[in-house]
Amino acid sequence: MKHNLFDVVVVGGGHAGVEAAHASYRMGARVALVTHRFDRIGEMSCNPAIGGIGKGHLVREIDAMGGLMGRGADHAAIQYRLLNRRKGPAVQGPRTQADRVLYRQAMQAEFDKATGLKVIEGAVTDLVVEGGKAAGVVLQDGSVVKSSTVILTAGTFLNGVMHIGSSQTPGGRNDDPASTRLASRMKALGLPMGRLKTGTPPRLSSRSIDWSSVEMQRADEDPHFLSFMTTQAEQRQIECGITHTNAETHNIISENINQSAMYSGNVSGVGPRYCPSIEDKVERFADKSSHQVFLEPEGIDCDVVYPNGISNSLPVSIQERFVRTLNGLGDVQILKPGYAIEYDYVDPRALTQSLELQSMENLFLAGQINGTTGYEEAAAQGLIAGVNATLRSRSGGAFVLSRSESYIGVMIDDLTSHGVSEPYRMFTSRAEFRLALRADNADQRLTPLARDIGLVSEARWCAFRAKAMDLEKAHAALVDMSVSPNEAKKAGLSVNQDGVRRSGGELLNIAGVRFENLFELDPQLSLVEESIRRQVEREVLYAPYLERQAREVALLRKEEDVTIPFGLDYNTIKGLSTELKEKLSKASPKTLSQARRIEGITPTALTLILTAVSYYVTEKSA
Repeated sequence: MKHNLFDVVVVGGGHAGVEAAHASYRMGARVALVTHRFDRIGEMSCNPAIGGIGKGHLVREIDAMGGLMGRGADHAAIQYRLLNRRKGPAVQGPRTQADRVLYRQAMQAEFDKATGLKVIEGAVTDLVVEGGKAAGVVLQDGSVVKSSTVILTAGTFLNGVMHIGSSQTPGGRNDDPASTRLASRMKALGLPMGRLKTGTPPRLSSRSIDWSSVEMQRADEDPHFLSFMTTQAEQRQIECGITHTNAETHNIISENINQSAMYSGNVSGVGPRYCPSIEDKVERFADKSSHQVFLEPEGIDCDVVYPNGISNSLPVSIQERFVRTLNGLGDVQILKPGYAIEYDYVDPRALTQSLELQSMENLFLAGQINGTTGYEEAAAQGLIAGVNATLRSRSGGAFVLSRSESYIGVMIDDLTSHGVSEPYRMFTSRAEFRLALRADNADQRLTPLARDIGLVSEARWCAFRAKAMDLEKAHAALVDMSVSPNEAKKAGLSVNQDGVRRSGGELLNIAGVRFENLFELDPQLSLVEESIRRQVEREVLYAPYLERQAREVALLRKEEDVTIPFGLDYNTIKGLSTELKEKLSKASPKTLSQARRIEGITPTALTLILTAVSYYVTEKSA
């Protein structure tokens, strides 16, 4: 059986697949999404939360380009919290605890109303390759889905194996089968592949928790939404609990550590350093007497609680013992045990920055198959893969975001330049231009770019233009202000009595001065919406630093324009140390800017590479 020809076929209905398919659909492509079950589209396989430090920036960027994750998260949000609230605006991360069912329903509703976006229930077992290019997929029942391009978003399903103690079960996640035949096909392509690991904690019954014995954490009173289109919380906001492990907990884990799948030698894949299992915490941080555990309800009317902080792969009996040593969990009932999952991934250095395989045209990869971890990282890759697969299905070309304009660009550049030694997670510290890449201005940075390629709806564009005009008017009003020191003093502002008149922006740069403090000086400013006031404050605060970053961005863009030919042999470049030759050969940077970020690269080395590139190009064209 053959299905109709599509422009794009997306394999997998997780966070990467959802964004990939919907991005292609918004651009007008003929799209098919192949997934095991429609009712699993948008499933939150692990933590029922969206956003966070670095991750919240990614969600806002996805949303700025018309993506689904931000709106779905806001629809399902049951506890908003702004992380890093006490730090600078550039590193603050919006996050929400989400109702797992509501989030999944929101994603599926988007596909229900996406007329023309076809969902095919089935398992992909093979690729269709014609003339060395991907041309569709083969399903388990023998059906062929022909397409101009293919996007694989296999998540943890490629050769996925779940581990609980000595028990090993093939699977992509609980109750879903692994993709073993597709994994074999990927290996047959000769791709550089490896194994990674992630894990999940046991799920607990809320009714069996003594909530009166644990600390409670309330939602923020001033919620920071994940979507620029959200104006108010849709769901009732709840509290989460906080408990801690203790000496007894650690003793039980230490005494049975050899029964853990991770410590018995059954798991070879590398796990995420920044989200370690409880076994790793106990072994690696033996000096710590306790570790914090967040008790996060998985929904408003749901009995399931996610104990964030105790993912593990111990036998069920040991899980029951150590969990019941935590305060408030003495009689807790485990609904599902925690487990580790090991899976295949493709070295992302095999990809171009459009997420297309270098060795096979028309085949794109997105999500955990590229060595990342987290819903947000997967969704961001899915969006970019969907855009580029659509462009490829038409006339070619690529949509690539740079490090200087987005966290998405930082992530993809990191992946394709350096690969991964562990599951990649986004942090604000990875972005050298993070002062300019704030969560609040993602729409200003990306919505116009998304509009140009057909990703953004008319309603979103109108909302963006209205906000842009409000920001412009607010800044103009500050520039027009001319306040004497005496006038400022009368308004309660602490200003040097130096006779110098100051603009509104200069007054906002005085420590402790807020936008509201200027109302007495210009009553019209009180009409400015609060979200606009806060953003203007941030832009004024960072203005001097952004000017310096703008010069650095200009230099970066010059370097990004210098493409390093694929065949350049670094061993022939005189003056480069043996160590740098090895690092450059292994990393195979595609641009001078990527070469610059390799550890140990000096300005002299960059000059030698630039000279070698010029000579190589001249020789090839002669």
